[in-house]
Amino acid sequence: MIQHQVVWFTGLSGAGKTTISQKVADRLEVYSLKVLTLDGDVVRSKREIPLGFTPEDIRANNKLIVEICRDSLSEYDVILVPVISPFADSRAHAKHVLGNSMAVVYVHVSLREAAQRDPKGLYRDQESGKLQGLIGVAEEIPYEPPEHPDLILDTESSDVLSCANQLVEYILSRRGTSSSST
Repeated sequence: MIQHQVVWFTGLSGAGKTTISQKVADRLEVYSLKVLTLDGDVVRSKREIPLGFTPEDIRANNKLIVEICRDSLSEYDVILVPVISPFADSRAHAKHVLGNSMAVVYVHVSLREAAQRDPKGLYRDQESGKLQGLIGVAEEIPYEPPEHPDLILDTESSDVLSCANQLVEYILSRRGTSSSST
């Protein structure tokens, strides 16, 4: 049983990480669990020295999030971390620091579908030249899918609510409970 958990989402922009995490947070609070969400964009925007989107800046942002998770873990039952987290080495570092409390959840969507959804207009901006270096599109910033995620949520074949329900069940099972027993 793992009482304090970090759920580290990874996936392309537009995969549904933030949307799923919001639904999961709402559901977990019904079970009287204390939940913190550390959205990558929000953490990035609150830094005194702004980080860009170079590979080095992305890694620095991920390390900062790992530190926040480590320092906050005992205060929360579940910390949800919806970030792109494109690099395997960043996720390995997070796992090294956070240990068994961390679960990697791969929110999978094809690049084609993510570009079609484009909730923030990033793919359109990359295509028009307004944006350079979009993760998973730009050659210099590839997206490295996790080889052995703890859970895969395929938002191309399942809707957000189904994915959120699947993740809630996973989180509760790691705690040694289920939604039917609470």
